[in-house]
Amino acid sequence: MKKTFSIAALAIAAAAPSFAGNADLAPADPVVAAPAPYVAPGRDWTGGSVGAHLGYGSIDTSVNGVDGDGFLGGVHAGYDYDFGNFIVGGELEYDAADIDLNGVPGSVDSIARLKLRAGADLGNTFLYGTGGAAYAETEIAGTNVSDNGYFLGVGVEQMVRENISVGGEVLYHQFDDFDGSGDDIDATTVAARVSFKF
Repeated sequence: MKKTFSIAALAIAAAAPSFAGNADLAPADPVVAAPAPYVAPGRDWTGGSVGAHLGYGSIDTSVNGVDGDGFLGGVHAGYDYDFGNFIVGGELEYDAADIDLNGVPGSVDSIARLKLRAGADLGNTFLYGTGGAAYAETEIAGTNVSDNGYFLGVGVEQMVRENISVGGEVLYHQFDDFDGSGDDIDATTVAARVSFKF
């Protein structure tokens, strides 16, 4: 009997360490870190820029038979702020134009724009919508005539060097009751752009 009791006691004593402290232990739940917000790889677009552009414009008016098309080009300067996945910026732009109007002795000589643009930061690419105020100067029958209007459009800008980008824009302009004449003028322009960032 003593021998049996001793063997049983030894067996319990040998098994005891494997159970010691295990009664209250449960497997810990894995710690899952909150995902970091996605930020497109590439440059920070925050900063100023200056550049030049060259394009083509098409003019239509509410006067039957009066329209025109031709080349335009100019300079732009602006500032953008990069919020991570979204960019907002402003720009001043000036185009000298060579657009003769058919049906009247006249031409569109220049268009200036005060521009807001906003869109997606895709790393080295900025895809945006734009809009703002426009100011057009024309010459009709030897008289300088000008008026204010607005424009809307879309554009894209691609970094090709550390401080140089290239891009393109399509803009639609509307000038209602141009200089009180009762005539409406709209213009569509397409332009290629190059900018230096600083």
